[in-house]
Amino acid sequence: MTPLISALVVGVVFLTSTLSGIFGMAGGMLLLAGLLTILPVATAIALQGAIQIVANGSRAWFSRHFIDWRIMSTMVAGIVVAAALLFLVRYQPDLATVCIAVGLMPILVWLPRSWLQLDASRPLHGFFCGFISGGLNLAVGVAGPSIDIFFIRTQMDRRKVIATKSCMQVISHGAKVVFYSATTVAMATGDWILVAIAAPFAIAGTNLGYRILQRLSDDGFRQWTRWIVTMLGIFYLARGILLLASP
Repeated sequence: MTPLISALVVGVVFLTSTLSGIFGMAGGMLLLAGLLTILPVATAIALQGAIQIVANGSRAWFSRHFIDWRIMSTMVAGIVVAAALLFLVRYQPDLATVCIAVGLMPILVWLPRSWLQLDASRPLHGFFCGFISGGLNLAVGVAGPSIDIFFIRTQMDRRKVIATKSCMQVISHGAKVVFYSATTVAMATGDWILVAIAAPFAIAGTNLGYRILQRLSDDGFRQWTRWIVTMLGIFYLARGILLLASP
């Protein structure tokens, strides 16, 4: 990458880490959108995963006292099963499919709560949360909305939601980096150098977002999350449709 592109990526990492620190998922969608404009699909997904490990890891660390480890164990089991299945079929992503899949995800955050009797605190539901969101994260690079639908009926406040989701995302993104390293030549030495350069900015952005989160109400947190994710979804969907329509 050129120095200018590297500088732009670092700036986007800081902004998206701040956004993720506040809302828990929108930052990953925005970061992937930027990386997909300059990198091959598999490389973009793997690089986004490596950066998100740092961002989510620092967010999980800042809020570590709020992590629900019982829920975590069931979700991790689901991630492992999803990763094994995708590895067996030798899954390879393509840009149009990734964009359309990510673009449709925000529909999930608008479904009436009465339609979804899902609760991540139930062991079986927690497993399927890890399986579905982990599979989507591996396949298309992000899975935030698919995680959120399993948390809207829990009795957890916004701090526990962010902490537990962040910890799970560290494992899910780690699986993504390993998966693409095993199935494609996804990341070169220069990509790892960029991750190392961007890491402090990811942590700084996450710290800023965490501080802003403490000032939000639970209702404000959920409402802002819906609209931001929806706007990003519209962008992805439009790009995916244009890719399919182009010769």
